[in-house]
Amino acid sequence: MPPRARTWLSPAAWVAAVAALLLLIFPVGFPNYDTIYALLWGRELGEGLDPDRGAALPPTPHPLAELFGLLTSPLNSGAIDLTMVVAYVSLGLVGYLVYRLGSLWFDRPIGAVAALIVLTRAPFLSNGLRAYVDLPYIALVLGALVIETRRPRAGWPVLALLIPAGLLRPEAWLFSIADLAYLLFSGGRERATGVPLEPADTQKRGLIRPRFVGARGTPVALLALALAAPILWAIYDSTTAGSPTYSFTGTRETVETLGRHTGPIDLVLYGPRALGEVMQWPGMIGALGGVILGFLFLRRRSEIGIAAGVLALGAFAVLACAGLAIIARYTMLTGTILAIFVALALLGWRLLDRGHPWRRAWQAFAAFVALMFVVWAPNQYDLLSQVDTDLTNQGRIESDLGDLADSGAFEPLCLPISVPNHRAVPRLAFDLDVRPSHIVSSSEQHQPRRGYFLKPASPFVVHNFILDPNDPSRFTATVPPGFRRVARNDSWLLYRRC
Repeated sequence: MPPRARTWLSPAAWVAAVAALLLLIFPVGFPNYDTIYALLWGRELGEGLDPDRGAALPPTPHPLAELFGLLTSPLNSGAIDLTMVVAYVSLGLVGYLVYRLGSLWFDRPIGAVAALIVLTRAPFLSNGLRAYVDLPYIALVLGALVIETRRPRAGWPVLALLIPAGLLRPEAWLFSIADLAYLLFSGGRERATGVPLEPADTQKRGLIRPRFVGARGTPVALLALALAAPILWAIYDSTTAGSPTYSFTGTRETVETLGRHTGPIDLVLYGPRALGEVMQWPGMIGALGGVILGFLFLRRRSEIGIAAGVLALGAFAVLACAGLAIIARYTMLTGTILAIFVALALLGWRLLDRGHPWRRAWQAFAAFVALMFVVWAPNQYDLLSQVDTDLTNQGRIESDLGDLADSGAFEPLCLPISVPNHRAVPRLAFDLDVRPSHIVSSSEQHQPRRGYFLKPASPFVVHNFILDPNDPSRFTATVPPGFRRVARNDSWLLYRRC
């Protein structure tokens, strides 16, 4: 097999195998509220319409996700299937890239353990199998980090990969600015040395040897790449919503409505807890020890990972202080980087010389962290079981909602359609091909006197269909007078008064 083909096929096989294994273990997945809206808004763009953001509690727009919705709109319901393919592949890709970074920074066993840690953390699986944009975003950022590791001061390839990342999550804007500053204000002496290019040695004597070359790209081109994502996002908001800051202001309003933690005080109080949800206790202790040990004894190997972790935490902190939510999902990028240092804590002692005075102490710490993982294993099993249970239950309710829409029960289609809370709005709008603002959340908006009324069929649906613990709706709406039942299934009752 040609070397170039092997270079691509090996990672592709790795990703495909992980995605297939995840599909076997967790066969139920579905696009979450935000992602269904992205598909819906993308379809509206394809029809020449502005995205309808007039329904109750619309999510934050993500330009790249809505572009995906536009491109997949000809597939109709197949767009959901393709979205789930991307979701499983993104999880596999994140796992591979964590392995790759661990291998480049340290060695392959450390990379493999780090990937295993990431792919067994409940938040990655829960959010990934709900097709949140965070997993493709994390994959893009980790891909940029792989390029920078292999070719320090890579320049435009890194910044180019951060553009699509920055059209999914605004944290990537800060990474682009940080990389631009690094390219422009460091390394002048390296450029002057004229040392010829040679492959970076990541496995010899604990060092990553940087290539002493200048950044690829002119300063103007690099600046344009670094600013491309925020400018494109502002243009998109201005064009589709009439305000270049719509995503930011709309998200802050949603955070206030849902009563989520935000701001600098909450960052101190709840930020560590959010990261702890991702890492759990063994991961937090292992990561702290791995960072310290790596910094002290494998500094050249560890410095790029530590810098990336500091940047990821800094970006999370900046957005939290700016009024965005402090939730575990936004710490997952930091979690992927810290997972490598957890693996370093477990196996990094192997990289020290046999006579190193700290080798035995590191082995003792590794044994302690390993013991913590063993003790925590039953809790971790329960967390993963809960992920599977929640996906199965919520997936069944989502499927019943789609089946009801496809059954013809909404014919004739007399609007508006009342639903118990905003969670059902985008899925019904997508399946029925109606504008989201034609669907009313009866527990958050005024209940219309005519149209359709959708009601949960059991307490099971009420318990499993709440979008957020702080959701203002509580399924308290009753069937309005004059509405008669026209259809039902295991999860939903449909009433009509036209």
